[in-house]
Amino acid sequence: MKKVSSSKNAANESVSHTGFALNFRNYKLMLIGFAIIVIGFVLMSGGKSAEPDVFNGEALYGFRRTTLATVVVLLGFVFEMYAIMTRPKKQQK
Repeated sequence: MKKVSSSKNAANESVSHTGFALNFRNYKLMLIGFAIIVIGFVLMSGGKSAEPDVFNGEALYGFRRTTLATVVVLLGFVFEMYAIMTRPKKQQK
């Protein structure tokens, strides 16, 4: 019976940890990724025509809006995944 409680305490000690799952570096990287995503959406904006009856396909379907902005947003999301998944560096004692 005593063996079970000692192994139970050892298991609890190894599982319990203090602090947050993410550290300051992770949050900083997440903010950078969010800024990249916002830049991508800003690149997508625009394309307004001065006359509502005239359709300007070149302004609406240009390289910046269809290709560049999409790639920037996707890179931002990939960077966000990296920022969340990266492990914090071990602190020296």
